This record gives sequence, C-alpha cells and structure tokens, in this order.
Amino acid sequence: MADNLSEALKTLKLTSADGASDSIEGCLDCLLKALAHNNVEASGKIQEMGVLPMMPALLSAQNSCTPKVANIIAEVAKNEFMRSPCVEAGLIPPLVQLLNCKDEEILLQTGRALGNICYDSHSLQAQLISMGVIPTLVKLLGVHSQNTALTEMCLIAFGNLAELESSKEQFASTKVAEELVRMFRKQVEHEKKEMIFEVLAPLAENDVIKLQLVEAGLVECLLEVVAQTMDSDREEDVAQLKTASDLMVLLLLGDESMQKLFEGGKGSVFQRVLSWVPSNNHQLQLAGALAIANFARNDGNCIHMVDTGIVQKLIELLDRHVEEGNVTVQHAALSALRNLAIPVVNKSKMLLAGVSDVVLKFLKSEMPPVQFKLLGTLRMLIDTQADAAEQLGTNSKLVERLVEWCEAKDHAGVMGESNRLLSALIRHSKSKDVVRTVIQGGGVKHLITMAMSEHMIMQNEALVALGLIAALDLDCAEKDFVGSSLVQVLHKLLTDERSAPEIKYNSMILICSIMGSEPLHKEVQSLAFIDVVSNLRSHENKTVAHQASLTEQRLTAQS
Repeated sequence: MADNLSEALKTLKLTSADGASDSIEGCLDCLLKALAHNNVEASGKIQEMGVLPMMPALLSAQNSCTPKVANIIAEVAKNEFMRSPCVEAGLIPPLVQLLNCKDEEILLQTGRALGNICYDSHSLQAQLISMGVIPTLVKLLGVHSQNTALTEMCLIAFGNLAELESSKEQFASTKVAEELVRMFRKQVEHEKKEMIFEVLAPLAENDVIKLQLVEAGLVECLLEVVAQTMDSDREEDVAQLKTASDLMVLLLLGDESMQKLFEGGKGSVFQRVLSWVPSNNHQLQLAGALAIANFARNDGNCIHMVDTGIVQKLIELLDRHVEEGNVTVQHAALSALRNLAIPVVNKSKMLLAGVSDVVLKFLKSEMPPVQFKLLGTLRMLIDTQADAAEQLGTNSKLVERLVEWCEAKDHAGVMGESNRLLSALIRHSKSKDVVRTVIQGGGVKHLITMAMSEHMIMQNEALVALGLIAALDLDCAEKDFVGSSLVQVLHKLLTDERSAPEIKYNSMILICSIMGSEPLHKEVQSLAFIDVVSNLRSHENKTVAHQASLTEQRLTAQS
C-alpha cells in the first residue's frame, strides 16, 4: 500500500490540475484507499510529499475529481497535526467557494472538509464566519432539505459556529429560525430532534433570534414535545422533556419574546406553562416556576399574575418541596415569588396569601442558593409593609438564623442579603420590639460591619437601621455599640473622601443619636469629632453642609 501511495503521490505532483483527468482520478482513489487503511500514516505521507499545496487548483477545476479531492481533505483533517498544514496550503478559500455549487456530493464533502479543518479552532471558525458561510449554509439547508447527510452536515456546522458570539448577528439576518423550526416539525427520530435542539439552544441566547424562533412557531413544537414526553419514564423522553422545557424558559428570557407569549396574561402558551407548576414531574415544576419568574419581569405582568391566583400555585408547589426538598425547584419557586413581590400593590396581597409563612419553612435549608432567594423574597415582601416587618422582626428564630448567615464568609451573596434583611426589618417596622429582638439576637455588630461595606446602598441601609436602634433603645444597644467600635467606624466614614454625601449625612445623624450615652459620648470627644464635622460645613452638598452645622452645634453644646 505504501509503495502504491508513494507512486500515486508522485504521479499526482507531475500531473497538472488541467492535465489528464483519468490519471488524476486513479491517484485520488489510491489516496482514499490508503487513508481508509491507515489514516495517520497516509496523512503524514501526503504532508511529506508536499501534495497539499496542489489541492486548491484541483478544487477550483470543479470536475468529476472535485468530490474526491474534498473527501481526501476531510479525511486528512481528521488528524490534528494536519489542520495547520491544510490552512497554510490555502485550502479554506476554495472550499468556501465550493459551498455555492449545486452538486450534493461536492457540498457534502466540502462541508466535512471545512468542519474537520476548523474543528475546535475558534479563530478558524471566526474566519469562516467573516467569509460569509452562515448565509450560504442556511440557504443549503432550505434547498437540500430532503438530503439527510447534507442537512446533518449543516446542523453540525451550525452547532459549532453558534458557539461564537460573532455568529449570532449573521444568523439573525438569515431565515435560520424558520428553517430549523420547519425541520423540527418533520422529525420523528429522537437523535435528529436532539441535533436540532443542540443548535437551537446556543442560537436562542440571542434576543433577536429568540423572537424569530417564537414567530416561526418553535413554542408550539416545544409544547408538543412536552405533552408527548411528560408521562414517560424512557430515558430519551426524559432527556427530550428537559431540553424542550429548558429551551422554553430560555425563550422567555428575551423581553420581546416573553411579552409576545404573555399576551396580556391570556396567551395559550402562558396558560399551558402555568399548568406545569402543579404537575408531578419535577422537571416541569421547575420549568413552570422559572417561566413565571421570567414572565414576572415587569410590574404589569406581576400585578396581573398575582390577581389571577398564581401565588397560590407557587405556595402549594413550595409546600410539596419542604419535605421532598428538590433544591432547584425550591430555588425557582422562590425566584418567582421574589419577582412577583416587587410591585408595591402586590406585597400586601402576597402577605395575606401566606407567602411569608411558607418561605419561613425553608429557614432550615443548608443550601446557599435557596437561602439567598429566601432572604431576597422576604426583603421584597416587607418593603414598605410595617406590620409584616414587625411580625417577622420579632420572630427570634428568624433573627437568630439571619445573624448566623451574616457570618457566612464562604457565601458573600447570603451574607449580604442577611445583613440587608436585618436592616430592612428595623427600617420598615421602626419598632422598639424589633430593635430589641435584633439586639438580643446579636445583630448589632453585623450592622456596624455592614456600614463599612463597599456598596453604598448597603452602607446607607446599615446607618439608617443603626440610627433607629439608637433612637429607639440606646440603653440596650450601648454595650454592642461600644464593643463593635461604632464611633471609630463613623469617624472613618466621615473622614474618608470616598464616602458618598448620603453616608456622611447619615453618619452625622447617628452621632447626634448616640450622644445620650456616656461611654459613647466620651469616645466622640476623644476622637475630636468637632473638627471633623467642622470641616464638612463647607461640603459641596448643601444637605451635608447643613447637617454638619447642626451636628457641630450639638457637639459644642454637649462638650
């Protein structure tokens, strides 16, 4: 075989591209045979004999040899060590050119060759995109939809190219959504559907394509897949159900596509997705809850959904998962409730429906994602709701758990949300009982630490809460204020040039509130706060400057 191959390669080098087609064809057959026998060895030999640089001319000749030449390139490029030589031999431009021909065999082998050369190389794939292969391949898919091998080749190419961000814009300017949905409708085989899904998922990350897919009718196809697979235990059906419902949720991440499917809350898609929540299938419960969370991305939708009883469905779902404990479902349902609780008009309705009670059942969860959503949901619910804030703020079990989570150093999100909820309970209730519960639970030191956060909004929330603690129960808080160096923290905030005007303002309010405590008063004096405040009287922010004058008067009067 090796001798034959060497002979064939020599002959091929001697015969020019426009020479005797028969002798070339014989050589090409010999090469293909050798590659089939031992690809690595034959490829090495082809490289060694310098035949690759002749291939562009053979490809451009476009005759009966062309599919064989493309096939040889495809076989050779299966080897990683041959990919760079193929590029250096200038094979990509003539191959891309061949994608415009009509011959199905040439198209198939050309597609394979390009796919193998560019396999796993983002830079080469980006080069193909800039050479315009995407619109060409989309057209091929439409024209040759009956040719299974060709359509599969296009799908594999789409799958690889769609991973690149630069491809999305090009795909969006073609009819790829229509073509893929049309193809999907015709498929009966699981494998083929799976192949299309693998292309749809990365494409659907683009908002323009999301809308195109919705308009092309993908959602109806997905709902059909769900209906066919939801009661099956077969492994491939379970996999298809997951893929279809995940894709459905992904389509809802685009604002336009989501609003189109919501249809003012009357959309049949919206209704179908809601029916997934009470089902017995965890994957569908998850997708249903995530879909609600995605629909709940603007106030109008949230208000409509709360008015039509969705909260009850989510409460029942969470109740089923207190014991069953599917973490992803818990997380999704809590996300949906948190989003629904954003509009002010929804808060009291959701509290009346018993949302806070069901959320509290998850206080014992040890899963940070669930803890994070639980905290966010409660914080949204009590915003501006004094009674609810008081009721939760006097719940010592909740406050103890919050204090514990304030120390969750490994989970910054949980730690931040715990601090914020602790502060919110005080700020929205303005209740002495809540303040006392927080003091007794050991929460004060965490609020003082929070005042030094890198996020201004958190600093502010902490300072307002500390101000209320000082105003409502200074005697009880005094020990914690001293022990956690509150006065030193305030000194730092007031002398730090990076502190925002609101931070300086609230720090001065707090100074005035703690002057009634002797040990704190002494600390204020020892740190020469009068000088610090005096400097702030010329602050560019008028509110800060005014508060500095008032604080200075107060400090002078009490010195």
